[in-house]
Amino acid sequence: MRNLYFILLCLVCMASTSVYAQTLIVQQAGTRQALEGVTITSASANAVTDAAGKADISTMKSDTGEIQIRSVGFETLRTRYALLEKQGFMAIMQEDRISLDAVVVSATRWQQSRRETPLRISTIGAKEVMLQNPQTAADLLSLSGEVFIQKSQLGGGSPMIRGFATNRVLLTVDGVRMNNAIFRSGNLQNVISLDPFSIQRTEVVYGPGSVIYGSDAIGGVMHFSTLEPAFSSVNANAAVRYASANNEKTGHADFSVGGKKLAFAGSATFSDYDNLLMGKNGPDDYLRPRYVIRINGRDSVVANSNPRLQVPSAYNQFNWMHKLRWAPGEKWELQYGFHYSATSDYSRYDRLLRPRGNTLRSAEWDYGPQIWMMNNLSAAHHSESKWFDNVSFRVAHQFFEESRIERNLNSLTRMIRTEKVHALSANVDFEKTRQNGQRFFYGLEAVYNKVGSTGEDVNIETELRRAAPSRYPDGALWYSAAAYLTWKAPLSEQLTLQTGARYNIAGLQAEFDTTLFVLPFAEARQASGALTGSVGVIWSPTALWLFSANAASGFRTPNVDDVGKVFDSSPGFVVVPNADIRPEYAYNFDLGIARTFGSTLKVDVTGFYTLLDNALVRRNFTLNGQDSVLYGGEMSRVQAIQNAAVAKVWGLQLGLELKLPAGFGLRVHHNFQKGEEELDNGSVAPLRHAAPSFGTTRLTWSNRKWQAELNLIYNAEVANADLAPEEQGKEYLYAQDAAGNPYTPAWHTINLKTSYQLGNRANIGFGIENITDQRYRPYSSGITAPGRNFVVSLRVKAR
Repeated sequence: MRNLYFILLCLVCMASTSVYAQTLIVQQAGTRQALEGVTITSASANAVTDAAGKADISTMKSDTGEIQIRSVGFETLRTRYALLEKQGFMAIMQEDRISLDAVVVSATRWQQSRRETPLRISTIGAKEVMLQNPQTAADLLSLSGEVFIQKSQLGGGSPMIRGFATNRVLLTVDGVRMNNAIFRSGNLQNVISLDPFSIQRTEVVYGPGSVIYGSDAIGGVMHFSTLEPAFSSVNANAAVRYASANNEKTGHADFSVGGKKLAFAGSATFSDYDNLLMGKNGPDDYLRPRYVIRINGRDSVVANSNPRLQVPSAYNQFNWMHKLRWAPGEKWELQYGFHYSATSDYSRYDRLLRPRGNTLRSAEWDYGPQIWMMNNLSAAHHSESKWFDNVSFRVAHQFFEESRIERNLNSLTRMIRTEKVHALSANVDFEKTRQNGQRFFYGLEAVYNKVGSTGEDVNIETELRRAAPSRYPDGALWYSAAAYLTWKAPLSEQLTLQTGARYNIAGLQAEFDTTLFVLPFAEARQASGALTGSVGVIWSPTALWLFSANAASGFRTPNVDDVGKVFDSSPGFVVVPNADIRPEYAYNFDLGIARTFGSTLKVDVTGFYTLLDNALVRRNFTLNGQDSVLYGGEMSRVQAIQNAAVAKVWGLQLGLELKLPAGFGLRVHHNFQKGEEELDNGSVAPLRHAAPSFGTTRLTWSNRKWQAELNLIYNAEVANADLAPEEQGKEYLYAQDAAGNPYTPAWHTINLKTSYQLGNRANIGFGIENITDQRYRPYSSGITAPGRNFVVSLRVKAR
C-alpha cells in the first residue's frame, strides 16, 4: 500500500496542468487552498468556483468595470479583468475574522450561518494550523483559545470544555462519533489518533449538543472534518517538520486526483518524538531527578544526568487516510473514507512519578500501541421533495485497540490488560427548507459497540504466562438508537427561533468472569431512555449586533467503563463493577452577545451555567460486604461508579478581534469557569475538570507572502484549596506552596510564529515557543510542558 502511494505521489508531482487565461483560480491566503463556491460577478456576467477553486470568466473579458469576488467568511475582493490577467488569473482571498456571518456545520450537521444558531461555536481552519504547526490534534484544539488541554504523558491530550472532559465531551470525525463504550471518566488521549495534517476544518460547539449528537455531548462537541478529494483537479503536497524540545521529526504527504465525476485522495504522516525537555525557569518540583532501568536482571533507580529531560516519554506515530468520491449524477454523491492510526508503546509518565517510601513505585507503566481504524461510507442526495431537500446516509465501522502494561518496582510480574472495541454506527439526516424560511433538521441514529478485554500476568524472568482479571467483562455490548428533530423559524427579520428534541434508548449487556475475581453478580443488563431538548433565540437588531440565548439539556448513558470496570484507580484504591446506575443529565443555559464596529473590531461574550444531576462519580463502595480487598499485592479501598452527586459549573467566554492598519491584527480569548461537586457528606468541593482561568492574546501581521504572530498564552493559579479532593492527594504531580501543599502556580509563555510563502509552490515556517524557557505544568497534567522550542517546517505543493 505504501509503495503504491508513493508511486502515485511521484506521478502526480511530475504531472503538469495548464490553466487557460480565462480560467480564474481562487485560493485562501496563507494556505493557498482552493476555495469552492466563491461567486464572481461583473456588470454582464457571473460565475462560481468549483471544488478546485476554478471558474471560467471568459465572458467578463469585455467588461471594463469592477469585478467582485465574494465568499462567506472572507473579505470581498474588488478588482478588474485586466488586473486579474496581470496576476496570472490568480485571486487570493483573506479570511474575514470580524464578520458575524461565518458558515458552520456542527450545530445541525448541515451548513448554516453563524447568525442562525444560538450556540457558541469556534472554528480552526487550515490557515491557522499551517502557521501554528501543532504536533497533535490535541494541540490543534488548544489553538481555539477556548479548549483546555490536559496531558498525562507526551502521547496524551485530554480536552476540557466548560468544566467537563473525557466521556462528558464528544469527538466526531467526518460526522461519525468517536466516543465508544470504554471512554472513561479519567483522562483520555484518543484525540491524538487524528492527524492535524489531514484535518481541513475543526469546529467546537460549547455546551450540550445531545439533541443532534446523543450521549456524552454535555460539555461540548469537537467536530473534525478531514481532507476531501477534489473533482477536476490534480494536486499533491508534502511537508517536513522539526521541533527541538522533543527532537520531533515529522514527514507528511497527501494528494488528490480528480476527474469530473470521480476523485481520490490520500494522506500519510509519520512522527517520531524523543524524550521531552522541560524549561529552566520554574518550580524544582517538576524536575525528573531519577528513573528506573533494569541492569543485569535487577531494577535500579538511577540518577538522571539531565533532570529537565522527562525520561521516558518518547514515542512515534503513523497516520494514513484515503478517500474515494463519486458523483454519478447531479443529485447524488457517494464517498468512502478509510482512516488508520497507530502509535508505538509509550510510557504513562505521571504514573512513573509516583513514590513509594523513599523510592519509586513502578518499574514499568506503559500504554501499548493505541490503534484506531475507521471505514466510513456516506451518500448525499439532493432532491426538492415534500419531505426533504437534502438527505445524508452514513454507515461506519471503527476499531479501537489499547493496552496497559504495568510492573511494580522489584516485582517479576508484568501485568498486561488489553482492550479491543468494534463500533458500528448508522446515521440518516434530513434537511428541509420551506418558502417562509423555516428549516427542519431531523434524523435517525443507531450505534453498536462490542468490547473485547483480556488480562494476563507475565513473569519477566521465566516468561510464564497466567490468566488475570480483565479490565472489562469480555464480550460486553453497548447499543443506542435515537430519533431527533430540530426546527429553525424566522419570527421576524431580526429574530430567529431554533428548538429541537431527541429521544434516545440505550442498553448494555455484560457477563463477568468470577473465577479470578469474586463478584456478587455474574451479569449486568441495562436499558434506559433519555429525552433531551433545546430552545434558543437569536436576535440581530442590526447587522452590527447579535444576541443569543439558549437553554438545552444533555445526557450520558452508562457505558461499559462505568458499569463493568475493575482497575487500580490510584495507590490504595480499586474500582469494581456496579450494575445499579442510571443516566446522568445536564441542564444548561447560555446567554451571548456579539458586536462588530465597522469592519475593524468584533467583541463577543458568552455566559453559561450548567447543572449536572445524578452525576456518575467514583465513590467508596463495598464488595461482598468488604470495604477493602487485596489487589495488585496491596490492600485497596473499594470504590465504584455511582449516581452520587450534583455538579455545577458556571463561567464566561470572552473574545475580541481587532483589525489594525498595515496588515496587523489583535485577537484575545479569555475563559473563566468555576465548578463544584457534591460530596458524600453533603458538602461541596471543587470540580476536577473545571480548568483555571486561561486565555491567549495574539498580535498578528500578514501580507500576500508573510504571516507572523507574537502571542501570549496564560493560565491562572490553582491554590490548594481550589484543587479537587482527588487532586490534592497527588502531591507528586504538583508544585508545593509555602505551606508544603500541592498547587498549580500561574504561568505564561511568549511565542513567535512565522511563515513565508515562496512562490505558489512552497511555504517555510519558523517558530519559537516558550521564548523565556518557563518550566510549567498545566493544571491536572502529569508531564511538564516543553521548554524553549524551535520549530522549523517546509511545505511543498505540486499541481
